[in-house]
Amino acid sequence: MNAGPICHGKNLFAPVSLCYTVTMEWLLICKAAALGIVEGITEFLPISSTGHLIIAGRAINFHDPTFDIFIQLGAIGAVVAMYRADIWQRCRGALRPGADRRVAVNVLVAFLPAAVVGAGAHNVIKQYLFGPLTVAVALLVGGVAIIGIERAMRRSLACIRSLEGMHWRHGLVVGSCQVISMWPGFSRAAASILGGMVAGLDRTTATVFSFYLAIPTMFGATAVDLYGAWDDLHWSDLPTYAVGFATAFVVAWAAIRGMLHYIARHNFTAFGIYRLLIGGGIIALIATGTL
Repeated sequence: MNAGPICHGKNLFAPVSLCYTVTMEWLLICKAAALGIVEGITEFLPISSTGHLIIAGRAINFHDPTFDIFIQLGAIGAVVAMYRADIWQRCRGALRPGADRRVAVNVLVAFLPAAVVGAGAHNVIKQYLFGPLTVAVALLVGGVAIIGIERAMRRSLACIRSLEGMHWRHGLVVGSCQVISMWPGFSRAAASILGGMVAGLDRTTATVFSFYLAIPTMFGATAVDLYGAWDDLHWSDLPTYAVGFATAFVVAWAAIRGMLHYIARHNFTAFGIYRLLIGGGIIALIATGTL
């Protein structure tokens, strides 16, 4: 990620080299901010943050798995900050029998399937599924699934309208569906929200539960990635990481609020159509050799 060394000593070209280096550093900052915006917008919408980051990173010629860790931390930090009071209250309530403990158990049950599968298949997923074509296929399949499930929901009534009303079996269904999102492009948010709707949760409850489930899921995934990338961390990259983290945090905060406002009045069909358009567009770019 470094833009290159600054020339020292008596060199007529040192000012030019310095200008070039500063320009490259600012270019990195701008790219970091751009990807932070992409992460913040897409992480909690059912359109796949990982898929968009793969495509956006290739489009602007920016690829750094370590940087991805920090923008994901920024996005999940927004959820923790937004729900901090509720999270603290539920954590305290989980120490004794009651509704808060049931919510905590449901989150834990939903987290376990992805944790188990991710631990065993992490390297395989990174090696074989992180590419434009695999992302495009996942976007298309996920788009069809969103539209199909929304149509089915019109003919059925959701019976669970609060987190407290969930049973551990609902959490298990959501967690099992979340495993699908390990394929980049399917979207963790889409898999967990649609899984909740299939399990009988109403749209808002499924979305809020997805936010809660994101906390252990994303912290666990980023912890594993950060451990593996520890030797690649350099102080010189800190400004770029900080910009990406901060941008993702602010944009994710706004996206979460916008998401809750949107689903109070609309369903997810528009996101399904968007996925079909983006997935088809990516395949067209691949076919023409552009991507």
